Amino acid sequence: MPLIELKNIYKDYPLDGFNLQILKNISLQIEQGDFVAIMGPSGSGKSTLMNILGCLDVPTSGNYLLDNLAVEKLSADELAEIRNKKIGFVFQGFNLLSRTSALENVELPLVYANVEPKMRTARAKAALESVGLKDRMQHMPNQLSGGQQQRVAIARAIVSGAPIIFADEPTGNLDTKMSIEIMQLFSKLNLEMGRTIILVTHEEDIASYARRVIKIVDGEIHSDKRNVK
Repeated sequence: MPLIELKNIYKDYPLDGFNLQILKNISLQIEQGDFVAIMGPSGSGKSTLMNILGCLDVPTSGNYLLDNLAVEKLSADELAEIRNKKIGFVFQGFNLLSRTSALENVELPLVYANVEPKMRTARAKAALESVGLKDRMQHMPNQLSGGQQQRVAIARAIVSGAPIIFADEPTGNLDTKMSIEIMQLFSKLNLEMGRTIILVTHEEDIASYARRVIKIVDGEIHSDKRNVK
């Protein structure tokens, strides 16, 4: 059974008295342990698709099964619980708390999950070590490079043990060298730790790290291909 299954997903938004159709009849499956890149030009619907897959939004119509749960039938509280337990997010802008250390930033999802303090700190330290930041745990975000800040964000995404990582243009604010390092880290999380990675990008070289590339054009799947490694 696939980890993720979308069937005939549509997404509309009301605009000036009519419905603007963003996604049209999207159907796809993603297996546990896959590494998928979603590509498309600006306005293609790829970010809307990511928001639906990440349980940040719900479809107008269609069915979404996540680990055999019918997402479109869940309440806002149930969606929040799914995000906390099953999903980690990494964004282009890092989204770190500026006056909080790297360690405290990574602990944050565990605070929301009511993990007791000693366990919380131990798990956050282990996550930071796994992304190569053993010596930067007490640093504030403004004391870290862009690549290091994104590593903190990745540690925060994996600290809860979530099986799925969504990454929205995670290298958009990084130079080429840092981008390569971050994508190598995602590959490690996928191959060595078994995390399912779903990545939104507009860059072909970044998408080349994925095993599968889905291209969205005008709200529809234009192509769905496996990368030859």
